[in-house]
Amino acid sequence: MSLLASLAQYVDFDQQSFYISAASIAFNPTFWNIVARKEYRTKFLTRLFRGNRQLACYALAVTIFSLGIFRDYLYERALRDQPSHPALETDLAKYVAYALLAVGNILVISSTYQLGITGTYLGDYFGILMDGIVTSFPFNITNAPMYYGSTMSFFGAAFLYGKPAGFLLSLHVLIVYLIAIQFENPFTEAIYAKRDQERAKAAGKEDKKDL
Repeated sequence: MSLLASLAQYVDFDQQSFYISAASIAFNPTFWNIVARKEYRTKFLTRLFRGNRQLACYALAVTIFSLGIFRDYLYERALRDQPSHPALETDLAKYVAYALLAVGNILVISSTYQLGITGTYLGDYFGILMDGIVTSFPFNITNAPMYYGSTMSFFGAAFLYGKPAGFLLSLHVLIVYLIAIQFENPFTEAIYAKRDQERAKAAGKEDKKDL
């Protein structure tokens, strides 16, 4: 019997918590992308906070962060309802778990530090743009350190609890994030390209005035 077949035998697909966790994993990036794009086009959150786009962004940040905490709770609950695999209840599995959790958290925390709150939580969609592209660690490793770091943490928890179901949910996390990147990156690039065009036009007008 192959390793994958062996692991699959230890996944209880009759547990409702498994599907609830999967749904919450898919919901979060879907939610923040829909809300952020609506904000970019209509400024409905900024208007709600009386034109204070900084405060509106912080409110969205708190919402996204809270949803993330709830998602993690549902994931942990799903793992507790699943059977453990004997091969994952070893010291080696625990070492792998701690390594994945450590590296994953380093990527998430360092990327948040580099971007700040507004840079991390979609400030671009509120018109709060950064001066330039961040290229220092961890962005010199990957252009989506928060997503990959989060995925590593999910896999780390699966190893820590010894649950094959956690591997399936972690793979689901990775797929959801990869899809989100395909939507987010082009949109963000377009926002900054528009900003650069506006700056170039403004600079051109100033040059004409000087003449």
